[in-house]
Amino acid sequence: MSNIKAIRRKTTAIERLLRVALYLVLISVAAIYLLPFIVMLITSLKDVEEIRTGTLLSLPASLHFDSWSKAWSSACTGSTCDGISPFFLNSFQIVIPAVIISTVLGAINGYVISMWKFRGSDLFFAALLIGCFIPFQVILLPMARTLGWLGIANTTTGLVFVHVVYGVAFTTLFFRNFYQSVPGELVKAARLDGAGFFTIFYRIILPISTPIIVVTVIWQFTQIWNDFLFGVAFSGFDTQPVTVALNNLVNTSFGGKEYNVDMAAAIMAALPTLIVYVLAGKYFVRGLTAGAVKG
Repeated sequence: MSNIKAIRRKTTAIERLLRVALYLVLISVAAIYLLPFIVMLITSLKDVEEIRTGTLLSLPASLHFDSWSKAWSSACTGSTCDGISPFFLNSFQIVIPAVIISTVLGAINGYVISMWKFRGSDLFFAALLIGCFIPFQVILLPMARTLGWLGIANTTTGLVFVHVVYGVAFTTLFFRNFYQSVPGELVKAARLDGAGFFTIFYRIILPISTPIIVVTVIWQFTQIWNDFLFGVAFSGFDTQPVTVALNNLVNTSFGGKEYNVDMAAAIMAALPTLIVYVLAGKYFVRGLTAGAVKG
């Protein structure tokens, strides 16, 4: 008995050491991953002189928040702005409707392709799948001509249209793969009870789609908010998203380069996506494991 207890104690001690070692490795990896953000935050809290004379990881001698207020400034002269605040609203005006529309269209497309087969449905899905792999640069010229023909060039409406068109292929793929795991007998039984296309979708399919809706919303929000190419190609000065405004701020300087202002602006521009992932990250993982990558 004493030998068994000794072996158990040794096993427990080894397990604790392994657990401690695992946590140390995870903390180290997290620290390395967060190092760029830490550098940005430290730099944003220094004044310009301290940035020039100090080291990259040195803590600020005193906290300076002037760079944050300047980065957020809404003062605009001509075709330049001192801050990014005027363009935050533009990004939200683009992201919110584009995410909603592309999610709804993706849900309906995925529902039709997976549960209401029609002649050419597989070909339609293959075309959408090919759309996921078309490079952004390929569609710049035809999309610019289309926006001009529709009369929505250089507007937030035009950018919403672009992101919906490009994003609906991804959302359809997500929903289609998720709905493949839904029993077909469920839809057949509803048909026998007299339920129609939209009744089945609204009362049966949509209530069980919460996991994949969360995945799609997070995916689309992140892609659209962080987009730069479409924003710089299809927007005017008054309709630029925050990513384009950030680029203009970083590449425009009068006198000396203010790295603290650039870092503060970059952090503020990234905050919405960070908040979305912090609040809904676990639901994103659950949605993926619930069927978003099956089928």
